[in-house]
Amino acid sequence: MSDGVRSVVVTGASRGIGHAIARRFLAEGWRVITCARAEVPAACMIDPNWARHIVTDLADPASAEAFVIQANAFLGEAPLHALINNAGISLKTPYRERLGVLNGSIDGWKDVFELNFFAPLRLARGFASALHRGKGAIVNITSIAGHYVHPFAGSAYSTSKAALSGLTREMAAEMAQLGVRVNAVAPGEIRTAMISADYEALVPRIPLERMGTTDDVAGTVFRLCGDDFAYVTGTEVFVTGGQHLY
Repeated sequence: MSDGVRSVVVTGASRGIGHAIARRFLAEGWRVITCARAEVPAACMIDPNWARHIVTDLADPASAEAFVIQANAFLGEAPLHALINNAGISLKTPYRERLGVLNGSIDGWKDVFELNFFAPLRLARGFASALHRGKGAIVNITSIAGHYVHPFAGSAYSTSKAALSGLTREMAAEMAQLGVRVNAVAPGEIRTAMISADYEALVPRIPLERMGTTDDVAGTVFRLCGDDFAYVTGTEVFVTGGQHLY
């Protein structure tokens, strides 16, 4: 693949924020390689630049390794220009409570960290050579919940996202040796099919007085991977409508 088209890997791309990110890169003429636990809509694959979707469970280290092997085989010796670590999970207990310090199993915490923290680490390692060839960029999707106690985010999820923010900093320092930039995007309240009506109560705390859209996040992610941000690394951008100010 030496046709000059830039390539991006997006995880968790079957719906929500990940799907919007994949579609933004597609609209900008990038070649898109995606993974998710589910298939993407068939209509997405009509565009030849949505080059490959691989059904993958990144919470399973063996599945994550298989995805890296398949995606790298597809790339061959071609460069990778961006990796978007979007896939994430917020588990609940059998009583439908958010997984916290005092409730739920410790193994549940391990499951959350496997997907939200260790999968981005595994993929960064797995695609390091391809990203080096492309002098590419990594964007980790963190969360506003990683920076303060959120009323609807469990402690396991929030702590895993805080850890991913720290990992972003360390990745940026180490991967600079490869010419690879690493940043994070921390969404606030983003309207998706998965969000509950309870979140409407948070809108008065948002200075811009609305929830964000998946396109708000996708646009920020895309710009961080472009040439205008070639000297930006180790940064976390809050896409929160100003909610993080309070």
